[in-house]
Amino acid sequence: MPTAQQAQARLAEIPGLALSARFPLARCTRFAIGGEADLYAEAGSADALAAALTAARDSSIDIAVIGDGTNLVVSDDGFRGLALRYRAGRIACAGNSVSADAGASLDALVDFTVERGLEGLETLAGIPGSVGGAVYGNAGAYGHSISERIASIRFFDGSQVRTLDNSDCRFRYRESVFKSHKQWVILAAELRLDPADKAALRRIAGGIVEARNRKFPPTLQCAGSIFKNLLLPDLPAGAAAQVPASTVREGKVPAAWFLDVVGAKGAQRGGIRVADYHANLIYNADGGSAADLCALIGELKARVLERFGLELEEEVQYVGRFA
Repeated sequence: MPTAQQAQARLAEIPGLALSARFPLARCTRFAIGGEADLYAEAGSADALAAALTAARDSSIDIAVIGDGTNLVVSDDGFRGLALRYRAGRIACAGNSVSADAGASLDALVDFTVERGLEGLETLAGIPGSVGGAVYGNAGAYGHSISERIASIRFFDGSQVRTLDNSDCRFRYRESVFKSHKQWVILAAELRLDPADKAALRRIAGGIVEARNRKFPPTLQCAGSIFKNLLLPDLPAGAAAQVPASTVREGKVPAAWFLDVVGAKGAQRGGIRVADYHANLIYNADGGSAADLCALIGELKARVLERFGLELEEEVQYVGRFA
């Protein structure tokens, strides 16, 4: 019996796991591109998630744990294995401490804290995706990141549930320890916030959502900014010397500045296009493919490398095989 069929049989027996075969992963990504997964499952509890991971591992099939797909690029050929999504979404608070399951939406968490007059996450308002994805990539905006408020993270390491405190998560700009331990799956986050005026928090969050929706309309099939911004001290000397001082924000240089200089705006490959108004926004304009997207990303990286001697790094994560 092929390994995928063995895994399917075992997975079908797990309580709290919704299982599908030949599932189109384009439905799970904001780019709306990508082929089918051999198997797709949604786990409603930590026990179901752990059981699914164990069953897939024992059946020797590949595993891709995905969140809300906002930063995901799936191969046109799909994924030969199990795509697994954690859907537990409980959010609760006790005083200034807030706990959130990894499957909860980040926006729901922000709204929860704002409505309770708890300060610390309001600048993340409007960022799409799940809490788990936000922790994994240390999501942030307007000079703040979710790591500033993380007390601890509970995760499954492949054999048992463990907890890491903030320092052990090794948070950096758009980075965490979980990116270097792909087998670790985030289950929940514990956050520490500060009491604040609810009306003031609402104004801040509302203004940020309004600005974000102008820049990244909710109906736009995109992942937000495609490339990470760059830390000024890490730039090659020649490139750093060319960056206007007015462009630097909190020690970072927007990737959009380098892309703008090399003429990225309006560039297109197949149905994938760079926005005319923002050089770091790539979207699916008209039935684009993952191959189109990767080709355009590669072209833009090559332009910046040739002009500035630096390589841009994507914020998006890739699932499946790519040329």
